[in-house]
Amino acid sequence: MDSQHTEEHPSLRKLFETANTQRHKLESIPNPTSTLYQSALRAAITAFQQCLDLTGRLSIFSPNETEDDISSTNLQYLLINHYLGDLLLKDTLSPRESALLQSRAAYERYFHLLDTYDMLSKADSTLYQRYLSSPDNFSLLSNSDPTARRNTKIARYKQEQELKLKLEYLARVPLALQHDDAASREIYLAEIQLCAHNTFHALDIIGQELKIISLMPQTSPAPQPEQLAEDHRQRNGTPKDTYFDGLDPPISQLLGAGKAGPILSKDGKPLRPFTLLDSRQRLRDGVFRQDHELPTMTIDEYLAEEKRRGGIVDGKGQTAPRPQEVNEDDMNKVDMETMKAREWDEYVEANAKGSGNTLNRG
Repeated sequence: MDSQHTEEHPSLRKLFETANTQRHKLESIPNPTSTLYQSALRAAITAFQQCLDLTGRLSIFSPNETEDDISSTNLQYLLINHYLGDLLLKDTLSPRESALLQSRAAYERYFHLLDTYDMLSKADSTLYQRYLSSPDNFSLLSNSDPTARRNTKIARYKQEQELKLKLEYLARVPLALQHDDAASREIYLAEIQLCAHNTFHALDIIGQELKIISLMPQTSPAPQPEQLAEDHRQRNGTPKDTYFDGLDPPISQLLGAGKAGPILSKDGKPLRPFTLLDSRQRLRDGVFRQDHELPTMTIDEYLAEEKRRGGIVDGKGQTAPRPQEVNEDDMNKVDMETMKAREWDEYVEANAKGSGNTLNRG
């Protein structure tokens, strides 16, 4: 049945080849965020979506068939959803959450096909069932044990290298053997296994990124310039019929903005700044007053307050004791004071000022 559909619609093969050519063309564009890259990416996505629609109309794959019922030529069309998921994951022009959800849907369709035809290995089938139980919380390294996580990483890395080496070996098959149906089938099956391995990694990344997006604050869309101008006029209480779009507002608006105009509009919105006062007398008293702050107490009141806080000493406190005067008739006292003064003079002459400070000398 598959070969009959392919013969009746040879455009599927041409369309798939064109889509693959556009997909490989992306590898020659260095900047993934450039306009050229995104334009080529959009063209490749459109081509693979057309391939997906055509395979659905032709009923290339049926749940009533097995892997052996799929022809070697049609095996490559199983990869359409995987390629589409990879391309949608690189889309930076669309909203990120939308691109991630579309990419995850394409990967899920790819796994659904492989599971339908029982083409998943035992380990991949276990991972797929774990993913189906909780797609939003799926992780390749779900074990919290660091040793187990390390062993899982090593095992998956070795598995990926083995699949790549197998695919490279089969790709080096001589051209004469590539036309062999069995050799082509083995190449397609090896690529399907490698893509299934990479799909689990992509689903893990998509789940982590969706969690980060869900934690981000929701931003409201930016208002349009017309809306900003309309809101500004409404805040200022300017009617639409009196709005003037020139550099200077009309004279009526200038006069209305003065203090002589009303404070509130008919809708109760304030038209100009105002201050609520407790009485008219307070407003009247503040008309003819100084433009600086006046003192709130007299000098005597200030001194009394400072004295109360202990800032002024009135002379009644304790004073330093006065030195006792020497009785000139007491010769012993006079001699002692004389000797004391003489010793001090000798000490000053023997020790110059600053001679004891030797630490700060250069």
